[in-house]
Amino acid sequence: MIQHKFFSGDSQRPDTTSSTVPVVKPNFLPSRTGCQALRATWLGHACYFVEFPTGLRFLFDPVFEDRCSPFSWIGHRRLTPKPCDISDIPTIDCVIISHSHYDHLSYPTILEIKKHHPSAQFCVPKGLKKWFADCGIKDAFELDWWEDIDLTLVKSPNDDDVKARISCLPCQHTSARTPFDKAATLWASWSVSSGGKSVTLAIAQSRICLKTLMTGDQIGELRGPFDLGLIPIGAYKPRHVLSSIHSNPYDSVEIFKDTKCKKAIGIHWGTWAAAEEDAMEPPQLLRKALAKSGLPETGVFDVCNIGESREF
Repeated sequence: MIQHKFFSGDSQRPDTTSSTVPVVKPNFLPSRTGCQALRATWLGHACYFVEFPTGLRFLFDPVFEDRCSPFSWIGHRRLTPKPCDISDIPTIDCVIISHSHYDHLSYPTILEIKKHHPSAQFCVPKGLKKWFADCGIKDAFELDWWEDIDLTLVKSPNDDDVKARISCLPCQHTSARTPFDKAATLWASWSVSSGGKSVTLAIAQSRICLKTLMTGDQIGELRGPFDLGLIPIGAYKPRHVLSSIHSNPYDSVEIFKDTKCKKAIGIHWGTWAAAEEDAMEPPQLLRKALAKSGLPETGVFDVCNIGESREF
């Protein structure tokens, strides 16, 4: 039986005991060749490893610590173990960061990437370049909304270079690393296209505010359509507190349609109990939201196991 401890008003502790997301060991491609599809592996929360058929490999919002917190002894602790270590990932060409919150940007993880993948490039929202410079990463690319950058992978003299277009896109959210620097740096959604395939990472935004800003439709029109959308579905209760920055699954389905994604995977759930909804509620609510919009409950906008890879 699910039990909740109630606090003031309707607040409740999320149930994290009934079940959690299965975790499997990732099966990364051993080389840059061998896959003609867009291949995406969920590493928990908003962290995704995306392998393009061109061979380029991108890592979004990596956080591999036990807690998403400035401290190792307090803060949101993982509900599920991490599926691998940074050293297990064969190659990382580029790391993309959406914003500075601790569940999306981790100092120890960034140092691990620098250690094991010293040639990796970093793309970050405006204002975060100094933070990366303080980590010893001097050449992070800092972008504002609607700015693009081309990343080139120089291959052997007998092979053509591989290119990717990276776009920093607007969204509704905020940022902070301390109680004193809220909104001091920018937050952003992103898109990456290479070799005719494209993916967009939408951070934890409210579709209501997106419609006010018209950014959801603009992203779909100006940068879409996308082969894959990585769209947040969790950390949405209580709505009177989080509706302006976090999407619930009904919002997420509208974001999926606005941004013109062919397929989508739900992110931003199942890793930390960062809000009041039960741990396994987001995928259940997502199926209801898809049905309400007249979309198939599976096969279009899905969820997957942590560590699982899917091809698009």
